[in-house]
Amino acid sequence: MQDERDRLIACIPRLRRYARALVGDRTGADDLVQDTMERGWKKLSSWQRGSDMRAWLFGIMHNLYIDQVRRPSVPTDVLDDDTPLPEVRASQGDSLQMRDLASALNTLPAEQSEILLLIALEEMSYDEVAVTLNLPIGTVMSRLSRARQKLRAQMEGRSVASPLKVVK
Repeated sequence: MQDERDRLIACIPRLRRYARALVGDRTGADDLVQDTMERGWKKLSSWQRGSDMRAWLFGIMHNLYIDQVRRPSVPTDVLDDDTPLPEVRASQGDSLQMRDLASALNTLPAEQSEILLLIALEEMSYDEVAVTLNLPIGTVMSRLSRARQKLRAQMEGRSVASPLKVVK
């Protein structure tokens, strides 16, 4: 076993040269050599004693390289210390905001919340909502407008003023 291990290690310089020629950059070549050595070590039992280990490893490397070329990859850029990192929005408050929205939806009158949900959640058009609920389209539009106003006010922490006037 020690003999095979030494032969495997002795092939590394030639594998690196070949990988560098295949890949074109040092980092990618080193990754390819590492993958080749790993696969070679795992499959050492399939190597036939007396045959050329270098040729066997080059075959493994070639197959790994072909697999990498065929596999769709995501284009990446090398980041260094001068590369600006994109801003990441903190998401800790998202669940709280969703909870607030759900409770604000529960405070809406049923005739407003059902229209709001059909349009916003089910992505129905005003006409489809009007037909579904058997309402004039103007009623659908006004209820939706009032529902949005109330939700916006509640989400912003403002009090919801009633636009209705009391007539005596």
